[in-house]
Amino acid sequence: MEQPPGLVALVSIDEPYADEIDAGWMEGVARAALAAADVPGRAELSLLITGDETVRALNAEYRGLDETTDVLSFSSSHPGHWEGDGGGPPEQPGAVEFVLPPDAPQPLGEIIVSWPQAQRQAREHKVSPVRELAQLVIHGALHLVGFDHVEPEEAALMQAREREALKLLQLTEFPPL
Repeated sequence: MEQPPGLVALVSIDEPYADEIDAGWMEGVARAALAAADVPGRAELSLLITGDETVRALNAEYRGLDETTDVLSFSSSHPGHWEGDGGGPPEQPGAVEFVLPPDAPQPLGEIIVSWPQAQRQAREHKVSPVRELAQLVIHGALHLVGFDHVEPEEAALMQAREREALKLLQLTEFPPL
């Protein structure tokens, strides 16, 4: 499987974790996820590795769940689902559709990962923290391009693509579901 040549991954790693995680490697993880998802052409995504507080605040604001989670994905073209109490995400009246130049990469969206949560889950799944982080980034990237796991059939397809991406990275261990 060929890696997408035109991926632009804008990787940001919050300061407390910058010495622990390699941004170039994170871009490679995103490339593997998009290759496993058969994303054609040029694409761009943003990836933030941060702490529990940031992820919890974003989860509360945009998903209605006031709790820490492992990964959030905000797709530019595939809406997520609202899970918390209340009426759902705020309406966005007058949303503007941007017209991109023909040679611009397709904007996929943003992935936000809690590094402390990834480390806790790595211990729970008995895998390395780096492997867990890769799994979360892959999972988030697949959400950006429309994969989901609400229905059993969707979950099976998404997990198969996650395994493909992990194989591309030569990370073949996979936590039990």
